[in-house]
Amino acid sequence: MAIKFEKKSDGIYTLDCMGYVCPHPQIYTKKCLEKIGAGDILEVLFDNPSSSESIVAMCEASGNEILEENKGNGKYMFRIKKG
Repeated sequence: MAIKFEKKSDGIYTLDCMGYVCPHPQIYTKKCLEKIGAGDILEVLFDNPSSSESIVAMCEASGNEILEENKGNGKYMFRIKKG
């Protein structure tokens, strides 16, 4: 199992953190946001519930906007727009 970061299309990237516990999804989300450009979208996939709160807090503190939060079947998907 490995963290997977890839470009999905122009300005849209995906980060798969499934199977990782806190703080790894938050740390990798932060690192990936640093790699993409302002206005780009990062879709983060994870399955650790406590990561949800830490990713939201990190985005609020850093000026990145969570456009969408999908939660279901123990899986989470956040679409984050880099500020």
